[in-house]
Amino acid sequence: MLFAIKAQVSDPSAETFAFSAQKTMYGGKHIAKGDTIFVFASENEGGLGLIASGGLTSAKAIAKKRGIVRQTPRVSITIRRTALAKRSLGRSELKLFSE
Repeated sequence: MLFAIKAQVSDPSAETFAFSAQKTMYGGKHIAKGDTIFVFASENEGGLGLIASGGLTSAKAIAKKRGIVRQTPRVSITIRRTALAKRSLGRSELKLFSE
């Protein structure tokens, strides 16, 4: 399966990425070891958009908190980088495809 994550990334050229209790989207609660994931450095946090792709080496679902009706599923994941992005792919680059 293919997934994407948008998060704050401190070292875009790292060999491995670890994210704890990250929100998931587009079925991300079904993410599992061995899946492919695209890593986007959050532009809201000063990132550049797509920075790498990799394979999941571990994935653990985070339990929902009691008393909250609507919650976005969260997971803790570790990613081994397999490729770096060849060019920037952020909001400004994707805007051309909005129609």
